[in-house]
Amino acid sequence: MNSEVRALLDKARASHEAATLLRREGYLDFAASRAYYALFYVAEALLLERGLSYSSHSAVIAAFGREFARTGNLDPRFHRYLIDAQDLRQVGDYGTGGNVTADQVDELLHWTLDFIVATEGFLSR
Repeated sequence: MNSEVRALLDKARASHEAATLLRREGYLDFAASRAYYALFYVAEALLLERGLSYSSHSAVIAAFGREFARTGNLDPRFHRYLIDAQDLRQVGDYGTGGNVTADQVDELLHWTLDFIVATEGFLSR
């Protein structure tokens, strides 16, 4: 694993920790956004490990699906996590009603840690 991939995984872990702190303090919209970014950084790290880099979120999510979910290299649930987390980030970042719930954030935090651990295992093989 090269240093850029490692840096993205470290950033994912830091984003997970930030999301956890935000959740604890009741900033649910912001916690959802940080949790999404943790997932996003993991997907970027995996793609970068294959020499792939994209400039938009939708391109990263689509490429992850193509390279890892459809091929079975990683469980397809991680692709679903990315898609669903992006939807919640949109609500958290751009919604004005504070519609992200504590249960949704808790689920995002679980997904984030699950994805990080699975990715580190995958990359260490």
